[in-house]
Amino acid sequence: MRLPRPFFQLPVLIDAKRLQSEVSALPADAWGQHPDKLTGNSAVQLISPGGVETESLHGEMLPTRWLAGMPYVRQILSNFGVVWSRSRLMRLAPGAGVPDHADINHHWHTRVRVHIPVVTWPEVRFHCGGEVVHMAAGEAWIFDNWRRHRVENNARFERIHLVADTTGTSAFWRFACGPTPPRERWPMLAWKPDQDVQPMTEANQPSPVMPAAEVQMLVGDLCAELVPSSGDGERVGPFMVLMEGFVQDWRQLCGLHGTSGQGEAEFRKLASGVHDAARTLAGGLVMRTNGVGALHVLEARVLKHLLVSGGQSAGQGDRLLETPVFIVAAPRSGSTLLFDTLACSPGFNTFGGEAHWLIEGLEQLRPGAPGVDSNRLMAVQATAGIIALIRQAAVAKLQGYQGRAPTTGARMLEKTPKNSLRIPFLKQVFPDARFIFLWRDPRDNLNSIMEAWRSGNWVTYPAVPGWDGPWSLLLPPGWQALRGAPLEAVAARQWLTANEIALDDLQELPRQDWTAVSFHDLVGDPAATVRRLCEFAGVEFDAALQARTANAALPQSRSTHTAPAPDKWLKNKPAIERVLPDLQSCWQRLRALR
Repeated sequence: MRLPRPFFQLPVLIDAKRLQSEVSALPADAWGQHPDKLTGNSAVQLISPGGVETESLHGEMLPTRWLAGMPYVRQILSNFGVVWSRSRLMRLAPGAGVPDHADINHHWHTRVRVHIPVVTWPEVRFHCGGEVVHMAAGEAWIFDNWRRHRVENNARFERIHLVADTTGTSAFWRFACGPTPPRERWPMLAWKPDQDVQPMTEANQPSPVMPAAEVQMLVGDLCAELVPSSGDGERVGPFMVLMEGFVQDWRQLCGLHGTSGQGEAEFRKLASGVHDAARTLAGGLVMRTNGVGALHVLEARVLKHLLVSGGQSAGQGDRLLETPVFIVAAPRSGSTLLFDTLACSPGFNTFGGEAHWLIEGLEQLRPGAPGVDSNRLMAVQATAGIIALIRQAAVAKLQGYQGRAPTTGARMLEKTPKNSLRIPFLKQVFPDARFIFLWRDPRDNLNSIMEAWRSGNWVTYPAVPGWDGPWSLLLPPGWQALRGAPLEAVAARQWLTANEIALDDLQELPRQDWTAVSFHDLVGDPAATVRRLCEFAGVEFDAALQARTANAALPQSRSTHTAPAPDKWLKNKPAIERVLPDLQSCWQRLRALR
């Protein structure tokens, strides 16, 4: 957000020691890589779409499992009295930094980032708009991220900040930017052990089509910053005329079709035409404050967000989603191994891992919403608005080979075990989708499911009404009947439901839309198995896949809990054999697929 000066220190103090104790209690796996793959940068997601660990900005913002275990952080955020958007802990390794840049995308037009240093050192410096500050532990700051800014950690130790995004209330802005009282009068947000609060988080969803008033506001703000990069200002006038006409035509289409998603082809045609014209007219035009090119700002702040599928030029977003491939499988059946194997090829675009946020980032699709009591979703639940939101989120988050930009012609590849219960829904959202159904011997699979529950590392729902404690892995229909049941019964229901429902749903589809593979065949003959799957997906069995499958054994999955071993299930043999008879019929159906 643009501010009248580069930095504002908020007149409030935080208990840094209490904050440090909560941060230091986080496990190592809470820290993930920075979304831009910046060296030495890592983060913990605290508030995110659907409360899952994603860098997406699309969907209802909810606390993650990590924030659930940080009561003082929740108190701090709640005390500000504002509604929070994406919020994280950001860590800089010794000697690392954030390079010079300006935040120009749509998210930042109306939001400011609050920085609360948790662990820092005098050598850490924050540069913005020609000014430099050191933010001390326990302080709170905001800054103008429309200006160019960077961070340097020249200390020999790591730096950690709590960073939280908000649009802010009127009271917040008077507090943040009004007259500053003497420091001795600043309030201390002390830790209150008897106070259990939850911060307010953003629930709004973008409409399938950006309203004309918002387009006018964004375009007007861009034009107000428009200057030539050199003395020649001849292009300014024609570019301004183009933008004025664009706003007028967009308003007419909104008047004709509304903003619910009707008339998408006409909206796309207009957006594409404006984009093409702007490419010619925007040369040599930049933003006065930060020097960023006018075309780049137009794309990042306006065009990419005009439509829920990403506002790509003339169908580019749709082309990225052509013939997507979904790996559907029961939890802990080897889907990560298969996904990682296929994803090593440039022939696939991915989300970098499981995309729980793609569906559960929408409140109406999460368990507990009206008509949704499990992870089961049907085609009727894929309304036009929901389809548009999901496709927009997919395009926005899709990444190509080794984290590069996604490429058209490559297949979108996704694997989330919950999707084994959503095949009719996914087929409605992605009509040309193909499915790879992976299954595993129930003895091995149940053992892995049970171990996942015991480890506590696969919690999907920290709390489920009617269930004692957190829930791990997928939530099958009828889970309520499992309350008080032994762990092997829960694992058996998860395995059976995932496989039976997936089989039943797949057999309703044309046979060319799905194929099956057993985990036994994948690890027993990876080269032949992957070659067959590539032929099914329409992807070349290229040099990367050939190298990945050249050895007798595939590289170990990143989600492996304990090292593979023959007959590992025997450690839980008595429990598994108690439930195995109930699985025999489904197991026979699976073996028949081979």
